[in-house]
Amino acid sequence: MSTTDPKAHATWLTQEAFDRLKAELDGLIANRTAVAAEINERREEGDLKENGGYHAAREEQGKQEGRIRELNELLRTAEVHRAPDKVDKVELGVVVSIHFDGDKDDTETFLLGSREIAKTTTLTVYSPESALGSAITGHRTGDTVKYTTPTGAEIKVTIDKIAPFTG
Repeated sequence: MSTTDPKAHATWLTQEAFDRLKAELDGLIANRTAVAAEINERREEGDLKENGGYHAAREEQGKQEGRIRELNELLRTAEVHRAPDKVDKVELGVVVSIHFDGDKDDTETFLLGSREIAKTTTLTVYSPESALGSAITGHRTGDTVKYTTPTGAEIKVTIDKIAPFTG
């Protein structure tokens, strides 16, 4: 995939996650006036060098503007999908159960999706770009896959079950 391909950096979201993020963005944008008014109030208190309220308000404004930029980009590149109804291989929007290194008692179940979906489910969410996520994508139940962690450890997992994400 080319780095100029817009789908290369797309974020898979459920409609619920997209709507929640859009509402957060709308709220932050609506709050810009209040933050600016707070900064002006604090500025009028006097010497800006020692005005903790002013600096706190400016810091809050910076955080909000950063989150607005982040949400704008995320929503701009988002691909809104329903989780697949039927799955036969690991792909975005599926729940995967694995066991580690041949030990059927050392298991983990997670959703393969974006971190923004994590706020809408109790499941652990792995990104498809993570070491584990990229290693198992496209594989089927029963496949054993090796991958290397960011720390350099090599781990072997076996895919036990693949199911659609039901929210």
